[in-house]
Amino acid sequence: MTASATALEPAFDDSRKWLAFSAIAISFVTMVMSQSMVFVALSAIADDFGITLRAVTWVVIAQALTISALMMPMGRLADIAGWKRIHLLGLALFAAGAIFIAVSPVFWILIVARVVMAAGNAMGQSVGTAMVVSVFPPSERGMAIGSQTSAVAIGGVSGPIVGGLVLQILPWEALFWLLVIPIGIAFVAGYLILDEKKMRGERRAERLPFDWGGAILSGLAISLLVITINNPFALSWASPLQLGPLLLVVALLAIFVYWEFGYTNPMLELRLFRDHVFSLAVLTRMLGFMATTATLFMMPIYLISFRDMSAGAAGGVLFLTSLGMGVSAQAAGRLSDKFGPRPFTMLGLGMVVITALPMAFLGHNTPIPVVMALLLVGGLGSGLFNVPNNSMILGAAPASALGVVAALTNLTRNVGNVFGQAIASGVIVAVMVAKGFDIPLGDVGDNPAAGHAFLAGWKIAFLLVAAYASVALILASRTVVRTPHKDRAT
Repeated sequence: MTASATALEPAFDDSRKWLAFSAIAISFVTMVMSQSMVFVALSAIADDFGITLRAVTWVVIAQALTISALMMPMGRLADIAGWKRIHLLGLALFAAGAIFIAVSPVFWILIVARVVMAAGNAMGQSVGTAMVVSVFPPSERGMAIGSQTSAVAIGGVSGPIVGGLVLQILPWEALFWLLVIPIGIAFVAGYLILDEKKMRGERRAERLPFDWGGAILSGLAISLLVITINNPFALSWASPLQLGPLLLVVALLAIFVYWEFGYTNPMLELRLFRDHVFSLAVLTRMLGFMATTATLFMMPIYLISFRDMSAGAAGGVLFLTSLGMGVSAQAAGRLSDKFGPRPFTMLGLGMVVITALPMAFLGHNTPIPVVMALLLVGGLGSGLFNVPNNSMILGAAPASALGVVAALTNLTRNVGNVFGQAIASGVIVAVMVAKGFDIPLGDVGDNPAAGHAFLAGWKIAFLLVAAYASVALILASRTVVRTPHKDRAT
């Protein structure tokens, strides 16, 4: 039996597939929780090390850079060296990084430890989706991805809640010690339960070379893009120091494409993008996450700074987005297995458009129940779009490249989030500055005129969100899905 044929058969029986999924899901929940948890600890970290809040944002930027740069290379390395091996090594690095963060005596050591932790996170995320999909039969791919998305939603909503509760009674270091416990459980469960042969079938006899050139070029391009879009030094967007790096990103990506087409065993087989389904689904995913991330990023500012709501109450309101996402992800996964992914991708993106338009017109007196309803519907739409879209991409990919393609779907989500957040915040700040209010977004509630300027920028930002989602909806409508094909790799 060939490797490709084996990869398309169920790897585990009904009881063991959920046991294997649980071993992977624990790591997903913990890693995603660690990303959202750190936001509530930034002020405490800054106070402890005596640094500015601008400087402490490098705790977040270092993580985003590392995960984005390593996601695809680690996915390809896992395809070559083994999914389970890379998964377990990633969990070990994650735990080691968390411990070293907790005991860091100076800030620069904390940043180095954060990079180590993020490298483990990238390894886990890069191969996790491929493993989840492989323990379920192809007919249940949607259910598998829906279950994974629910785990991600649980991690995302748990981070701020757990972080806030822990910081009420313990120092910020306790957050990172706490992460070691579930990651340790995930490591032991993964070691005992996950079976490489069952997940991947018969391995190739030869050991393929790793594409170091593609890994370095893609890592440099993505890192430079992420750091430029984040604009940590608050440079003018017309500054040569901003435009120059963006031009360099374009040059690096062009060199990457040239290299990959000429390399015998490329990190990412770019010829996959000749597939109509694959290319349209990836572009839809990028635009969809550019749209959905704006709500998650900007709504806390609206509720806390503009509407003067307490952080605890705002967290309860924002929880509705994750709740909707988790519920709809499960439903979308199971329904897309039965009826196909395209209708649910379109329905989800349509719901994002429908909620973005009224969000553009939120004001100081908008009833909070209306905001809550919009967040819930938006979360439902996000889950409905995400799961079948991911299923389309993975279904169009050959089994031999499942690791790197699964990593690509996660990278597309991360880059879409970075772009969406940067554009939304950049538009609002630009409008406020143009109206004479060059003040922090956190101060918009104290000045009525600044509040009006904030709402003017907010309106433009969410009309753009509706535009992203509308274009994604059009692309999804043109994506005709086929049944999963066999491995095309030679």
